[in-house]
Amino acid sequence: MNFTISKRARTLSMALIAVGAMAALYGVISDHSDHHQRSWAALLVNGFFFLGIGLGGLFFYALQNATETAWSVLVKRVYEGIMSYIPVGAVVIVLVLAAGSMGLHHIYHWMDARLFDETNADYYDELIAGKSAFLNQPFFWVRTLVYLGVFMVFARWFRKKSLQMDGLTGESLVRTHILTYKRGALFLVFFAVLSSILAWDWLMSIDAHWFSTLFGWYVFSGMWVSAMITGVVMVLYLKRKGYLPQVNNSHIHDMGKWVFAVSFLWSYLYFSQFMLIWYSNIPEEVTYFQQRINEHSTLMWVTFFINFAVPMALLMSRDAKRNPRFLIGVGAVIFLGHWFDVNMIVMPGAAGHDFHGIGLLDLGLFTCFLGVFITTVFNALSKAPLTPVNHPYLEESVHHQI
Repeated sequence: MNFTISKRARTLSMALIAVGAMAALYGVISDHSDHHQRSWAALLVNGFFFLGIGLGGLFFYALQNATETAWSVLVKRVYEGIMSYIPVGAVVIVLVLAAGSMGLHHIYHWMDARLFDETNADYYDELIAGKSAFLNQPFFWVRTLVYLGVFMVFARWFRKKSLQMDGLTGESLVRTHILTYKRGALFLVFFAVLSSILAWDWLMSIDAHWFSTLFGWYVFSGMWVSAMITGVVMVLYLKRKGYLPQVNNSHIHDMGKWVFAVSFLWSYLYFSQFMLIWYSNIPEEVTYFQQRINEHSTLMWVTFFINFAVPMALLMSRDAKRNPRFLIGVGAVIFLGHWFDVNMIVMPGAAGHDFHGIGLLDLGLFTCFLGVFITTVFNALSKAPLTPVNHPYLEESVHHQI
């Protein structure tokens, strides 16, 4: 069955975009701080957060292919829809990074060439200059284009082969399935490396004096759990509208378990990064947490509480993972918690003293991007049957029971 975007859903997504854009504009006008830097920082937060959902969806999709998992076949088209946002998110990220390269904002302090000039005593920064082999704009842009290029090529290829398999049978179907299995495994190798390095480039380099060996995995886990929440909410929405009739409580339970499990992975990495840096108390490392504890402690601890305590307390039981309304409510709270997390990563270093907490600008942009994301995903879902027609593991997925 093909998904048709209802007039109500289309109107709602357009309303989110319009209301969000107006709220963000009003937030800029009414804020008496540095609108310029603050606005670019908020754009980076939302651009990265929603791109991260697309990348997390692509990772999970490739993981299911590489492990030849059967239960997820009935929901794989939902993740193809989530993946479709990657090109849109890529445009936003490139816009923010290009503006930084042209000096339109100073989120990335290291992009100022004067920091590397030893003859300029007023600006020279020995610590940043020591990282010049990695933190230089030509190499930075090569890396950025490689990340985005690899992700978009793989996402497009997976989608193409998925639709192609709908018209195949026999040996041709088996060969294509084996090829997607191999490409899924190959992509996981690329993603393991590129997801960590892009986190260093786009987020960790905002605080260029600081570094953490756990940062890439910590950011990756946030992208992954956000994608899992998006996936389960989309599936429950589609079922409520009469689509995906073969998806049963066992499929929903498995998706809920992924949300629960990856939430604990994120919590483990968050606490490990904090605990190791706090315990070692090395000056180059503690600056990151000092700024957040001293100036934004509420955001820091609320973020950890939401993303750790909420899934632990509310998603532990079997019944919780099978209750659609409950799962949507808890998922929405955790989803916002990870948006808070991206704000906590970006804002203190990017906006500095102009960041006094999440305001109308941030909420407006979040709402606007959410509308764009929903529109993009719905458009992708409407272009192909929601259930793969001839997948080798379709019958096993249909009869999945736990």
